[in-house]
Amino acid sequence: MSESDNPNPPPPSAPTVTSVSPSSGPATGGNTAQVRGTGFQGVTAVRFGGQASPDFDVTSSTRISAVVPAGTGTVRVTVTTQRGTSTQNVTYRYVTADLPTLTSVQPTRGPVAGGNAVTLTGTGLGGATAVLFGTVPATSFTVQSGTRIVAVAPPGLPGPVEITVTTADGTTDPGVLYFYAAEPVLTALSPPSGPVAGGTTVTLTGTGLLGTTAVTFGSSPATSFAVVSDTQVTAVAPPRAAGTVPVTVTTPSGTSNGLAYVYVSAPQLTAISPASGPLVGGTVVTLTGSGLTGVTTVLFGAVPAAFTVLSDTHLTAVVPPGPAGPVAVTVVASGGTSPSVTFTRVPPPEI
Repeated sequence: MSESDNPNPPPPSAPTVTSVSPSSGPATGGNTAQVRGTGFQGVTAVRFGGQASPDFDVTSSTRISAVVPAGTGTVRVTVTTQRGTSTQNVTYRYVTADLPTLTSVQPTRGPVAGGNAVTLTGTGLGGATAVLFGTVPATSFTVQSGTRIVAVAPPGLPGPVEITVTTADGTTDPGVLYFYAAEPVLTALSPPSGPVAGGTTVTLTGTGLLGTTAVTFGSSPATSFAVVSDTQVTAVAPPRAAGTVPVTVTTPSGTSNGLAYVYVSAPQLTAISPASGPLVGGTVVTLTGSGLTGVTTVLFGAVPAAFTVLSDTHLTAVVPPGPAGPVAVTVVASGGTSPSVTFTRVPPPEI
């Protein structure tokens, strides 16, 4: 015979209560507790001892958010439905002492891998029995005083969590927010090179850059830096020897990958041929030196000239017109401006 054919089927089960969180609170009540269990359909009452919760919300068949009524001592928490009242011995303790409080956490963010120490400040923290990051216990914690705890963050997922502290008097409500952040990642830098003298402002682009504490060019810290957003940081390159170095960003979550930045020596000029020409310009001169491959400008005094780079040691330029007499010729590249060589404009002979 099937159960549906049974003329006397068993009555539906009464609800069960498995936990209440927090498990203690002030004698005045008014705080909210999360009651967990099963069979929370059609709930008609939630009681703390003999006192009914003045307001409760059944959020699912296994969870109720209930406002704790005033009371004293340690009482049993029960849930009543049309099927009966829970019988489990889950208790809630009313405390006359003030609940512990948390007012700050430093630092406010850290790596998803955890392992970093954070300092919690508040009141009533002496004798703490638990420190939770969300629902995960701290890897370890040390109570330094009634107002200070140092806790080691456990691993977590990216995003904010609430840190709470539990003592014999109850659990902090609310806690303080702590942000798990992934390690910073760099995807681009601009410009990719600059002079050995430093001073170039470099824009770094990536993710997780908010909270940057250091920008490093090789082993040298940036002269200065500014956090523009979570995806952008600007940094002033420090002086370094010529060559390529990795640029990295450090945040409380760790150190980023490195992107290549090239330190370039200033170009050098050693000779110009021919060294003189007419006032009207048009003379094609050959400039000899080193580091000429990256030249961006050739100047006769302050006047730019058309030019062609032949190699790292030679380029040709067309002399612009100008007044009679000597003029300083320089070349400009990402590494800076070269020393000058002299070109002399010669007036035509008098007749």
